Amino acid sequence: MPYTTLVSTGELALHLTDPGWSVVDCRFDLTQPAWGEAQYRAAHLPGAVYAHLDRDLSGPQTGKNGRHPLPVIEQFTARLGAWGIERGMQAVAYDQSHGMWASRLWWLLRYLGHDAVAVLDGGFGKWLGEARPTHSGAEARAPRTFTGEAHGALLVDGQQVEQLRSDPAYRLIDSRAPERYRGEIEPIDPVAGHIPGAVNLYNLSNVNPDGTFLAPDSLRAKFQAVLGGVPPENAVTYCGSGVAAAHTVLAMEAAGMRGAKVYAGSWSEWCADQQRPVSTGNQP
Repeated sequence: MPYTTLVSTGELALHLTDPGWSVVDCRFDLTQPAWGEAQYRAAHLPGAVYAHLDRDLSGPQTGKNGRHPLPVIEQFTARLGAWGIERGMQAVAYDQSHGMWASRLWWLLRYLGHDAVAVLDGGFGKWLGEARPTHSGAEARAPRTFTGEAHGALLVDGQQVEQLRSDPAYRLIDSRAPERYRGEIEPIDPVAGHIPGAVNLYNLSNVNPDGTFLAPDSLRAKFQAVLGGVPPENAVTYCGSGVAAAHTVLAMEAAGMRGAKVYAGSWSEWCADQQRPVSTGNQP
């Protein structure tokens, strides 16, 4: 059975030399975009290749499509093949600890119809803490051909968000920190606040202090409280640029709550249009 949400460090360690497994390092820091790749070259999981959020996991910005637009499909599938990933292979993504950056690759692969992808629970921090082996320098895998096509059912756009945000049959979840949701601070985007109708559930509240995800029962209880009876498939997540939103979907899937969608443009796209409404404070 493939791993489709999370994989433990112990299980991954058993498959490091398995040719049917591919490991991708996704460490990143928004304030230091070169940090993750430098960390990768210093030390990484044996056999792992590196994926840069801006360069590899995002597409061109227009000023109106958010800070991390989805990559061009043809270019991204070529990149996956260059990393040695093909359909049917078990892919594992990891980052420094909490899985937020790794969840971007997790979601993109699922968006292309590749379900055999999981995030390393606890990331590189847990791996190091267990004194497991690492390599330095850059690594490469034998290239393969990745085939896939976009599954639009996993995605919504700004126009759809405008229609569903006030529909009681749906739930719009803002995955950013509470102070950003309330509009008290906005360190990245030009406008503070949230999309009217959205409720707030900080994505990093779904992980433990060591970066591992909460137990499925705990996650399920958190999301049931937020959804208020709305089925998971009618949940739409967003954040600043579509990265933490994928992390929220991963947490829902780990809790057995499948089908949530991502607003990829997220707040950075929404607030770029001055005609769109903005709310502040604790209330949706």
